[in-house]
Amino acid sequence: MNIRLWLRNGFERVERVFDAAFSPAHNPMHHLGALGWFFYWIVIVSGIYLYIFFDTGITQAFASVEYLTHEQWYVGGVMRSLHRYASDALVVVALVHLVREWAKDRYRGKRWLAWITGIPMLWFIYALGISGYWLVWDELAQYIAIGTTEWLDTLGIFGEPIARNFLDQETLTNRFFTLMVFVHILVPLLLLFVMWLHIQRNARPDVNPPRALAAGTLVMLVVLSLVTPAVSHPAADLDRIVATVNPDWFYLPVYPLLDHVPGLALWAALGIGTLLLLVFPWLPPARKQAMAVVSLANCNGCARCHADCPFNAIEMKPRSDGLAYDSEAVVDPDLCVACGICVGACPTATPHRRAGKLIPGIDLPEAPIANLRLQVLEAGARLTGPGRIIVFGCGHGPLSSASDSASVAGIRVPCSGALPPAFIDFVITRGHADGVVIAGCREGDCHHRLGVEWTQARIAARRDPYLRARVPRERLRTMWLGSSGGHELEQALSVFREHLNTLGPYERQTDREAV
Repeated sequence: MNIRLWLRNGFERVERVFDAAFSPAHNPMHHLGALGWFFYWIVIVSGIYLYIFFDTGITQAFASVEYLTHEQWYVGGVMRSLHRYASDALVVVALVHLVREWAKDRYRGKRWLAWITGIPMLWFIYALGISGYWLVWDELAQYIAIGTTEWLDTLGIFGEPIARNFLDQETLTNRFFTLMVFVHILVPLLLLFVMWLHIQRNARPDVNPPRALAAGTLVMLVVLSLVTPAVSHPAADLDRIVATVNPDWFYLPVYPLLDHVPGLALWAALGIGTLLLLVFPWLPPARKQAMAVVSLANCNGCARCHADCPFNAIEMKPRSDGLAYDSEAVVDPDLCVACGICVGACPTATPHRRAGKLIPGIDLPEAPIANLRLQVLEAGARLTGPGRIIVFGCGHGPLSSASDSASVAGIRVPCSGALPPAFIDFVITRGHADGVVIAGCREGDCHHRLGVEWTQARIAARRDPYLRARVPRERLRTMWLGSSGGHELEQALSVFREHLNTLGPYERQTDREAV
């Protein structure tokens, strides 16, 4: 088993536990990016409060932080602890988010921008945290300051060694703290810009966690701040050597290495590691897939494909063919990931059409909707016995051997959201099978971001094109199991077959009843 598959299966196991504990909608693993934004704003708000009381003098800096921590513990102390713990949490969710997206292969191809903007974000997060520790100006800050400046001096790019500023108490001036405050304000602004850039290619980006999750997380941080408040080491004194410190391992794991690894070697390792991470989306590059293609003869400019695209790959522009419609869909080849969700949204992607070829307003060249109808017809023709089922399996979800038997047929679609609801209607009401199963990614964790959500909304008639009321919902199952849910799918199909057997064959309604 390769490491990517091992990690992906591991994440899905953890997510199942969290689903049971929090529900899929509030699973923190499904909102790592949004939690990162949430922790960022906690850091900003608490930092503004701390800045109001912070004094930039050499001796005053430590004293002002001590005042906040002990004298004003009920607000200032809590704010300091929130600042600290939210910063640590930001590191954790950023790193887990990075590894998770790599494990689930959601960083290559047209999705490269989110990845390569995520790597500089890590540098900004660490720069923000380390500069914040300097401002406290305790023994830990002294240890970091000397270690950092000596490490920077190994680059040989400064006219004079900057570590000289920390030789003794006389060499350090108040300008140092003014500079650190400036850095500590500038870096969050740069980080915010990169965070904004990070989500630019996503429609409906997840930047706010669900309210219940946000509230629970904030309460947890406040309780932690009250039970285990952040406190300082003794005040810094450059006239003596710091013997023992208790570093924050979330932000400072590299500093103990400086005692054993040459500074240039450590710079080289971090630089090479960063470059490797930046080129990951092309090691190897994702297989190129043909983008969605618009057929203007069948496009009425309804804009459903534009509204449903998860990656802002479809724009509505003025009509160019002279037909009596206001607009037409235009696909951006640099953004389209060929997920097919636009096809699932197109009202003309219906297998019920009999006149002429089945060519919808928008289609995927590598998985045309006409081929999907042909697969349905072929599958329905070979299914036998009671409880016949057609499983539409997402390209990133389970489609086990159980969906290839005498009574069960499996058909792959690029995404659950790429399946037009009319196909469910077609399978059941035309008698091609007794029931339909849609098997896809885990709820809240669609590989193409919005496929699961749009599928659920279309079935529930909350989003066009919706599944018609004449389709009996008891003959339809959605199973959001993830790529490792093959065994669960087999068990669910067995239960569903028994259920269909009790229902018996579908009896087609009259046209009046169907309406």
